[in-house]
Amino acid sequence: MTGQTDRITSGFHHIALRASNFDASVRFYTQALGFVPRITWGEGDKRAIMLDTGNGNYLEIFAGGQAGPRPEGAWLHLALRTSQCDAALERARQAGAQVTMESKSLDIPSTPPTPVRIAFCQGPDGEIIEFFQNNLT
Repeated sequence: MTGQTDRITSGFHHIALRASNFDASVRFYTQALGFVPRITWGEGDKRAIMLDTGNGNYLEIFAGGQAGPRPEGAWLHLALRTSQCDAALERARQAGAQVTMESKSLDIPSTPPTPVRIAFCQGPDGEIIEFFQNNLT
């Protein structure tokens, strides 16, 4: 491929995992792999954490996953970093993606609150894609 790109995202922001054992997963990724906790929110099976993996990339871990074998694994979604969430979603829609959540602004209820703008769609094989716009990087 040659020529200029009209890319509207700037790489991966995070990949999300729904863990059956939240504490064990957090321990593994922080102690074994050295990821650094950045923000946490929620309680019980609604807990979540964003771990800094380096180079502006994150692993987001959600509690409440099911124990036992999962043919497709535990990955929940792929989040792409963008400074234009609304435009990225519209471009995906125009390319045939099924929008599952329109763009919206919210504060992740962490300490301190983390303001983001996000949207979700499904890719051609049903994969869940999030467009993630914030200042976490």
